[in-house]
Amino acid sequence: MTFVIIPGLDGSDVHHWQSRWESEWLASALRIQPSSWSAPDLTDWSDAITRAVESAADDIVFVTHSLGCHALSHWLTQSPPPTRIRGAFLVAPPDPQAQTFPTDRLPTFASLPAPRLPVPTVLVTSTDDPYCSPTAAARLARSWATPHIPLPRLGHINSDSDLDLWPAGRDLLTAFAAGLGLEADRF
Repeated sequence: MTFVIIPGLDGSDVHHWQSRWESEWLASALRIQPSSWSAPDLTDWSDAITRAVESAADDIVFVTHSLGCHALSHWLTQSPPPTRIRGAFLVAPPDPQAQTFPTDRLPTFASLPAPRLPVPTVLVTSTDDPYCSPTAAARLARSWATPHIPLPRLGHINSDSDLDLWPAGRDLLTAFAAGLGLEADRF
């Protein structure tokens, strides 16, 4: 199994749980490589997801954060995803309808719909995320038709949250993978 890491705006720095998981836990992980990390372009990010999927030799589970959740949602719903896409672990998407969403910096992401996702997913959010209120997180979960796990007071679940390896998140991903019929010792 391959985990495809899709960070958010500016990528995930070395202190971010995604980077820590990639270097210390998910040995077979691939990280998307768009050329527009700091001025995200949806087409560029979608192409980067396609390249990562094409380079993976086996089944795929996506591990997304923030803007990466919206990039993946768009990618998954543009055409039927390959059957080897087993699922997606979605963490802390920003609310594109919120005042805090930087539409001037993210114009291609600003008015994306949130359609029902065609693969198994789980959405993990924080009750005090400055970029997505609990109400907006629940709305995204309903729109994407995904189970929703709101966690108490983790901010944007990023480097500023000081989560280190984020063991609780690892447990959630392990449980999600088990629900997909994937064994924890395979990753």
